[in-house]
Amino acid sequence: MTQTGGVKPERLDAIRSHLYANGFSTIQALADSIGASLATVRRDLQILEQQGAIDRVHGGARIAEGSSVELAFQEREKRNLSAKRAIATAAYELLAPRTAIFLDAGTTVLQLARLIRINPMPLRIFTNGITVAQEFLNIPNLEVVLLGGQLRSENASIVGPQAEAMLETIWFDQLFLGASAISPDGAIYSVDSAEASLNRCMLTRSAHRFVLADSSKFGTMATYKVAPLNMARVITDAGLSQEWRRQLGDFGVETNIAEAGA
Repeated sequence: MTQTGGVKPERLDAIRSHLYANGFSTIQALADSIGASLATVRRDLQILEQQGAIDRVHGGARIAEGSSVELAFQEREKRNLSAKRAIATAAYELLAPRTAIFLDAGTTVLQLARLIRINPMPLRIFTNGITVAQEFLNIPNLEVVLLGGQLRSENASIVGPQAEAMLETIWFDQLFLGASAISPDGAIYSVDSAEASLNRCMLTRSAHRFVLADSSKFGTMATYKVAPLNMARVITDAGLSQEWRRQLGDFGVETNIAEAGA
């Protein structure tokens, strides 16, 4: 049903969600996606541009370069959920009891945290993710440490100099790191500078490093570079294109492809 008339917050959210998932989109594609008229979409885009959330370009729009506006954590958590769960299952198989691991604040890593909650083993878990830490309340055999620092509400995470200083005193057997984007240049990128800086610290403090990224993240771009992808092993889903599988080999990146339902 076509929507017209006044501004509806859920319609603005739907436009942001579409642009976040698809990158640049034409006005027609946005109208088809959210079920609104072209005139309504144009008005909504003007509002979002004034808020700094999007950039309008000829014939369409995209998420603003360097914008601090992210989709709500709960909304991003639901995106590509079956792929994220498959990736989490593959990552869980790599865990060893009585080791120290770091779980970052990403939504795919959160699925790994939920598997650990359901099937706990003796682990020392460090995290900068508030939502991740909450998964482990009252779970036996887990020692859980939440980094201290600055709260970043958009990702329910802890970042900043205090968190980085704490990381410098800890060594992990395994790191499980999410990614906002994996660019064509073979690097991990983040939408936030403080998150990117903390992620770089995580990578230097871990013996074994794993990037958990569903296939939609590949070939996309965010603002702040974290590190070359070949610093870690990638766990992704079967939706990854053959071209990207070849590219990862060219970059020297070891890759696990997680099959849904495996």
